[in-house]
Amino acid sequence: MAGPLEGLKIVEMVGLGPAPFCAMMFADMGAEVIRIDRPGNASIVAPEDARFDITARGRRSITIDLKKPEGRQTVLRLLGNADAVVEGFRPGVMERLGLGPDTCLERNPRLVYGRMTGWGQHGPLAHAAGHDINYIALSGALHAIGRPGEPPVVPLNYIGDFGGGGMLLAFGVVCALLEARRSGKGQVVDAAMTDGAALLSAMMYGFRADGSLNNQRGENLLDGGAHFYNTYACADGKYISIGSIEPQFYALLIQLCGIDDPAFQAQRDPHGWPILKYRLADVFRTKTREEWCALMEGTDVCFAPVLDWDEAPEHPHNRSRETFISVDGVTQPAPAPRFSRTTPDRPSAPTRPGSDGDAILHDWGFERLAIDELKEKGVFG
Repeated sequence: MAGPLEGLKIVEMVGLGPAPFCAMMFADMGAEVIRIDRPGNASIVAPEDARFDITARGRRSITIDLKKPEGRQTVLRLLGNADAVVEGFRPGVMERLGLGPDTCLERNPRLVYGRMTGWGQHGPLAHAAGHDINYIALSGALHAIGRPGEPPVVPLNYIGDFGGGGMLLAFGVVCALLEARRSGKGQVVDAAMTDGAALLSAMMYGFRADGSLNNQRGENLLDGGAHFYNTYACADGKYISIGSIEPQFYALLIQLCGIDDPAFQAQRDPHGWPILKYRLADVFRTKTREEWCALMEGTDVCFAPVLDWDEAPEHPHNRSRETFISVDGVTQPAPAPRFSRTTPDRPSAPTRPGSDGDAILHDWGFERLAIDELKEKGVFG
């Protein structure tokens, strides 16, 4: 497996959402990642066809019954050969299974133990259930997303699960792996989606501190309050996006829109934004999205069409960069970012849970006799 993380061996204790996304990122970059599934589990996302569980791509799976002592010992032996482990259970679950950090680091002192939770490993809410929407709500991020006078808008599960969750965990684990090369010692990485969502809001908290961001959603520069940083409907019912923040980009927007209304000269006066949004909306409704693309796409207006899931992979820019690829007939985002020298291989399709058990154990140093004995004891379900 080519890529900048080639040679790293990582164990993923299979869970939901952010931890699999983190493990996918490691696999995309060339690390050897094995998934430890629970017996009887189908694919987490798409039980009818593992191909569609895209965040499970690029790695092999083994099912291990962690309720059996032999199952726990098998995991510990695998972790003895690993550089890192990632898990996404509630605090205390891995400890109750006999696979907590103390036990694992005793077996392998260099192990980096990545933990992904919503609320973190400690705090008043640490043991409560939750989902992305709850974690970004607590961080302040959810409050800021939406239109004036309306409830906050749910931004899918990008901010908590993936940006403030999986990516934060991946960054933390790589940091700890780099440190372990110097010190020879592993450590625990406590990645919480509440922390990550707050971190993603760093610039906004700066704006709030200097008084340039108020607490009313939909009235600020980057939340849809400004007429020059917004989305607009076109004549065909499709949408375009405008981000003409800088004065020179704004001047080009006004020019290409054919606007001569002097009210538009007061770009940065928020008092005029509501009426200018209505006027600009009237302008964009005069042409189709395709016509606006022909006029503005590729210019310094800071313009892009709002594409749906089917349109985005077909856009010429995305096709040129191969931003999307097809793996086993399933269109999906390609590994990112790009590297000039250690280019990752194309990821392999997700496999069904447990389908690679024998090969994993053999490759990680288990004797054939030991594998057969574990099978006889029902360790693999």
